[in-house]
Amino acid sequence: MSAFQPIEQAAIQQYARQLYLTTVAEQFARLAEEAVRKKQSHLNYLEALLEAEVEERDRRAVIRRIKEAHFPAVKTLEEFDFLAAPQIPVALIKKLSEGEYLERKEPVILLGETGTGKSHLAVALAVAACRQRKRVRFSLCGWAFGGV
Repeated sequence: MSAFQPIEQAAIQQYARQLYLTTVAEQFARLAEEAVRKKQSHLNYLEALLEAEVEERDRRAVIRRIKEAHFPAVKTLEEFDFLAAPQIPVALIKKLSEGEYLERKEPVILLGETGTGKSHLAVALAVAACRQRKRVRFSLCGWAFGGV
């Protein structure tokens, strides 16, 4: 049983879409019914609705930043096999993934033999930066230096 009449639902959806609140438009009715079932206050309902909108926007922003970065393939630190590359300092990579070097504007250069995980780690650190609301652009060194 819906807490809203069809006309009310259509109006709320239209207003929410005009305000670019797509998650509000999609979830207001379900969350309203849930709030009624749980006997939540209007403010609790509004908080849950706005929280859902913010979370969805954050999720979409990360997806957009990852897409805009032009990674050859999306890789994460969770996927990297540190046991297969014992020469790589795990603690340092984890620390870099927190992004403090970005705030200090410090470069990170990964050097090593072919197949040691440099590209994977570079992409994974960049993905971590995207998750921290940073804009990233990925390119291979040969591209950056005119195909050297």
